[in-house]
Amino acid sequence: MNLLAGASAADAVDRTATAKLRLVALVVTHNRQDHLRRTLHRLMAETVDAILVVDNASTDGTADLLRARADPRLHVLRLAQNGGGAGGFAAGLRAVRARFDPDWCVLMDDDARPEPGALQAFLSRADAAAAAGYEAIAAGVFYPDGRICDMNRPWRNPFWHLADFRQTLFGGRSGFHLKDADYASDAPVPIDGTSFVGFFLSRQGQARAGLPEGDLFIYADDVIYTLNMTRKGGCVGFLPVVRFEHDCATYQQGGGDIYRPLWKVYYNYRNSLLAYRVAAGPVFFWLVFALAALKWLLRARHAGADRAVYLRLYRMALVDAVRRRLTRSFDEITGIASGRH
Repeated sequence: MNLLAGASAADAVDRTATAKLRLVALVVTHNRQDHLRRTLHRLMAETVDAILVVDNASTDGTADLLRARADPRLHVLRLAQNGGGAGGFAAGLRAVRARFDPDWCVLMDDDARPEPGALQAFLSRADAAAAAGYEAIAAGVFYPDGRICDMNRPWRNPFWHLADFRQTLFGGRSGFHLKDADYASDAPVPIDGTSFVGFFLSRQGQARAGLPEGDLFIYADDVIYTLNMTRKGGCVGFLPVVRFEHDCATYQQGGGDIYRPLWKVYYNYRNSLLAYRVAAGPVFFWLVFALAALKWLLRARHAGADRAVYLRLYRMALVDAVRRRLTRSFDEITGIASGRH
């Protein structure tokens, strides 16, 4: 295992010795070593040149777990403070480019992992995808039981495509997300946005899109990043024959879609509105804002004893989204959610 305290351009790997595509896996983790252990086991059985784990200041023994791994492909970047998924991916991509300069980097959370053979399936199709103009590829993401993971379903921006806009008016999310039939394709399907679970980013794609906005902390950093990449002229494709597993649980069942822990409400609402601003543009954004604000306000009835705290986080999220404010600390948000502030 190699520990990255910081990386420089001088550390870049010499790629002249081989013509094969270089692929680096980037995993962001925080206090979920059981998930991380399974993900590392899966990655180490795959065709991958290096694995960089961004440890978001974990306190659960993750550092010991990583030190105990002897695979020379494993590298660790430990952050002094938890920057959330957004901060972790921003720091990780910066280190990947400086340290390895690979042809492709594949991103994932600690609870997501490639299905056996997935990375080789991607590598065997990467040249053809690049030749077709794709600078990024989204894998098909599934729950451990094999069902399609809806939260990682790629999408097309309905504000850019009239047919998708019409379908969204009547079908909601199903109007702009890819359909089940798209998961049968053996060739890339053009999309406008996707998640960072099984997201393959080329050198050209990162040069076009830069780094994710690390100050978002969690939620919508991947939506904003991939949407901006497409808006800047990049081409993102969905390749479901490359399969990832996502062992996730976000909503409290039966809670009326109230995020738990409650501090997640602030980040989800603020960042969703920031993403809507990119997707809808300066005019339609305000209509989307009004509809979203009303929907989220009605959810307060499901918050029970937490209703007052929920509404406070809700109001803060709306104000900060309008002001594009990303400076509130995690301690402040969790303090409000727990009643300390």
